[in-house]
Amino acid sequence: MLNFDVQRFLNVTKGATGLRRKIEDIADEITEKGYKNIFLIGSGGSVAIMYPFEYILNSNSNIEVHAKIAAELILMDHKHLNKDSIAIFSSLSGTTKETVAAAKYCKEKGVTTISLVGELDTPLAKVSDYVLVNYAENDNASDSIYIQLYLLIFRLMNKRGEFDKYDEFASQIEKMPEILIQVKEATENKAEAFANKYKDEAYHMVVASGNLWGEAYSYAMCVLEEMQWIHAKSIHSAEFFHGTLEMVDENTSIIIMKGEDETRPLTERVEKFVNKVSKKVSIFDTKKYELTGINEEFRKYLSPIVIASLFERISIHLEDKRKHPLSLRKYYRKVEY
Repeated sequence: MLNFDVQRFLNVTKGATGLRRKIEDIADEITEKGYKNIFLIGSGGSVAIMYPFEYILNSNSNIEVHAKIAAELILMDHKHLNKDSIAIFSSLSGTTKETVAAAKYCKEKGVTTISLVGELDTPLAKVSDYVLVNYAENDNASDSIYIQLYLLIFRLMNKRGEFDKYDEFASQIEKMPEILIQVKEATENKAEAFANKYKDEAYHMVVASGNLWGEAYSYAMCVLEEMQWIHAKSIHSAEFFHGTLEMVDENTSIIIMKGEDETRPLTERVEKFVNKVSKKVSIFDTKKYELTGINEEFRKYLSPIVIASLFERISIHLEDKRKHPLSLRKYYRKVEY
């Protein structure tokens, strides 16, 4: 695979699965103390990765849950955020100023805070009650964070009596490093073909629903816009027919992320429509991947990590074909704003 270090990927993802016992201990201790709601907090791609778990909790648990953008949370005076809340943060660098500020804000309110970071001695880690540390770089960060969040969120549900198959699920999560390599390998040719075809494309629509909405939001904003300087718009499948459809013509590039949760019919509706109009429809469907060793009933939960991992291959090929490094920035962390 192009620019892919298998051993480095395994080191990162197995580092995440290696945190299973610590994650379970944290979830068990928090459950013993008691809590009334969960806040999932981040900035940019780090809040986008929380959206799948908001969906999963809302559709599998009766706990109150809020996924919030860090900077907005500080200003809005959220009335459900208090000493009975759990706040989960994610920041690879541990230095994202809005996220660090939100963590400090939560601490001042007596909220129990848990942070997922790439390094221990960072501002976010220092201000958090519980810290999960697993070194990763940008290309493998989402795989690492997803693995940790699956273990944490599903353990919390298990302790609430809402997911009795946790042990089986967690054991299968421990197999994800090897499974995700298979996903990447199976995507390689398609990713290269996509990059060759669309390397000069000026605009993409990225469409998804359910627990994949966060990935559509993230890929359009954090990769196509931030890392490749390509105009993009993320559209929820359920909202596509409330405005966006009028912008589609035969030359509109539409990227569709299809998952396996209950909202799949919403995305299939979009797929059916755009295929009648556009000649530039690209579909990435998690159902096409084997996921060896994963129970059928668990697949719908894992669509986000599968999509994130396979789209990493698309990003690498776009970088190569466009001669535009994914690390290149004009403004982000370059100037004051």
